[in-house]
Amino acid sequence: MKKPPKITELLSTIAHFSKREKLIFYGAIIFVSLALVDRLIIRTFSGLTSDIVKQIQDKEAQIKTDLKILAQKQKIEIQRTNYSSYLGKHATDNEEFTIILKEVETLANKAGINLVDMKPGGVKESGTSKKYQITLSCEGLMEKIAEFMYNIETANKLFTVEKYELTPKSRDTAIAKCSMTISSLILP
Repeated sequence: MKKPPKITELLSTIAHFSKREKLIFYGAIIFVSLALVDRLIIRTFSGLTSDIVKQIQDKEAQIKTDLKILAQKQKIEIQRTNYSSYLGKHATDNEEFTIILKEVETLANKAGINLVDMKPGGVKESGTSKKYQITLSCEGLMEKIAEFMYNIETANKLFTVEKYELTPKSRDTAIAKCSMTISSLILP
């Protein structure tokens, strides 16, 4: 087996080279050295930096989508506060009926009509919403009853006059009697 040459032998061999052979030899060493530096150091670090750049771009894209979601969440929260009067806040049906009855009574007083009788009519559930119904009897001028119905339909809660019946109280008077069913839709 042949032994590898020692450095002194290599240097003595190089010393016997001509000027052109030395130039080619040193050029080859520089070329091989640069190729090794390129392969071992530069490409390794450029690969690492390209991976890091890709990770940064991925994180930036994720942050942009998260910001869009946050903006939508804030819009939803603003809309939720705008429509909070339509959303149910109380746990029991009795509490909801109490709130609805008070609101209807306030609207009747505002319109200037006399409530004769008012009572809960029942709860109908459909999906995630609940529809609370009340029945009432009232008396007042026809204009005031119409104003009361308008106030019911345009209230801050989802009130609807489902059915009504108007009859004059007596033959020679402008006062009318009205019985109606009002429903309130409560969302969860």
